[in-house]
Amino acid sequence: LKHISLDVPYGRKVGLMGGTGSGKSALLKLLSRIFDATAGEVLIDGKDIRDYPLEQVRKEYSYVFQDVFLFSNTVDANVAFARPDCTEDDVTRAAQIAQADRFVEKLPDGYQTIIGERGMGLSGGQKQRISIARALVKGSPVLILDDASSALDMATEKRVLAAIKQHCPDNTLFIATHRVSSVMDCDEILFLRDGEVVERGTAQQLIALDGAFAAIWKLQTSDGQLDDSSYGAEEE
Repeated sequence: LKHISLDVPYGRKVGLMGGTGSGKSALLKLLSRIFDATAGEVLIDGKDIRDYPLEQVRKEYSYVFQDVFLFSNTVDANVAFARPDCTEDDVTRAAQIAQADRFVEKLPDGYQTIIGERGMGLSGGQKQRISIARALVKGSPVLILDDASSALDMATEKRVLAAIKQHCPDNTLFIATHRVSSVMDCDEILFLRDGEVVERGTAQQLIALDGAFAAIWKLQTSDGQLDDSSYGAEEE
């Protein structure tokens, strides 16, 4: 990462786009101290993130990775992993927001169904939705979705993001993605290349700029409208 300066007030929705290896995940992992910056600093309320206890920092973030890790346990235990004392209603509500409740209820034992290590027996999209539900149950003020809906079809992804924004309107939200549809209504979009922010602004500003973001927008849209006609509905 090079020459990145970013100020994110609480509650802002930030989108990150860029090719593979552009630095999206690296930037997001710095926020929750998955690793530390070798130069520069990350501040929370004006205080260096390294001056806070690590456990306290991690409590502030609910992080959903693209590579989902689920444990060999029941569905509800996986969803409640960060808050094992949460209620059954908390688990169900989070699953509903993550659009996971319908397929979970069709499993042999519903939320009590035991899934295999790393989610064996579930599709990629199902694993990602359970992981999103787990992050929502944690209830941290900052939610990070690091390409967390890549295995979902566009229609399901739209429903997931709309539900998150509806039920968590005050949370700070970071979305790293390859789909322009995921970031169109973000307060700010950062387009990264080789570890640097080469474009930033709202979707409308970046489309008007007619640069890298606009090129992807044109590829993924038809006549200026997001084209999801080629995507079927994700399996329930």
